[in-house]
Amino acid sequence: MAGFAAIFFFAITGLTLNHADVFESAGAAAERAGTLPDSLNYKTGVIDKFALVEWLRAHERLRGAVATFDVEPDELFIIMKGPAYAADLHIRRDSGNYTINEERHGSMAWLDDLHKGRDSGAAWSWIIDISAIVMACASLTGLWLLFFVRSRRNPGLVVTLLGLIILIAVAWLAVP
Repeated sequence: MAGFAAIFFFAITGLTLNHADVFESAGAAAERAGTLPDSLNYKTGVIDKFALVEWLRAHERLRGAVATFDVEPDELFIIMKGPAYAADLHIRRDSGNYTINEERHGSMAWLDDLHKGRDSGAAWSWIIDISAIVMACASLTGLWLLFFVRSRRNPGLVVTLLGLIILIAVAWLAVP
């Protein structure tokens, strides 16, 4: 029962992920521009990446983790990603002018990205790993208990073997 919530979550999001065209709505894309304050020291020298990103988060309501922060002589390129979210930033170093291309998706896309572990961080990666271990233990416990119920043992093992054969056959024959 410890893993019930995880099993339920991954079962439901497995369905919504497999039928994303039905459950997910189209994302919203936005492009906007602005100018950085000179106090962020983006023109020359060592750039305080943390201060720059936090200023952008506060003033442009950006979210997600920084996936890329490239420093070029003339421009800075920042990519921020999170579940159901992406933002690309281009900053001109001479003027501080920046453009943001931001894409946000709905709550179902957010849940589906959590299911896949896409751009969801280390803590969520641990949740996925722990959930997988709990589900594997629950499956093995059920199989183990089958050996102690004599009247169900042989039919249960036959059904288990058939299920395994069907999974392998479909994967081998029907998956492009």
